[in-house]
Amino acid sequence: MISIYCDEDIDILIKPLLEAKGFKVLTTLDEKMLEASDTQQMNHAIKKGCVFLTHNRIHFEQLYLNLINEGKNHSGVILSTRRNVYELAKRISRVLSGYTKESVKNQLLYL
Repeated sequence: MISIYCDEDIDILIKPLLEAKGFKVLTTLDEKMLEASDTQQMNHAIKKGCVFLTHNRIHFEQLYLNLINEGKNHSGVILSTRRNVYELAKRISRVLSGYTKESVKNQLLYL
């Protein structure tokens, strides 16, 4: 099962929508990580073994590149444009249905 960690800029309504589709979902609110830095958020997702979901493309593209350059593994990153939360859940589910927990590792996906 793929687990997803949602950055604090993702609407928390995404959690029940994705859980209904079979994903395990953690939010910054659940994990008491509100207002943590981007690096702390990414490291927390890595520690939890979760694909990281955010709308913050600029910062997390750079963090992704830093991880790759440092040879560090992660569970994957999804960068999404802002959209209706129902549409976002549908797109995430559709995209991740083509991946396993192992095959999404170290991937950067755009929605």
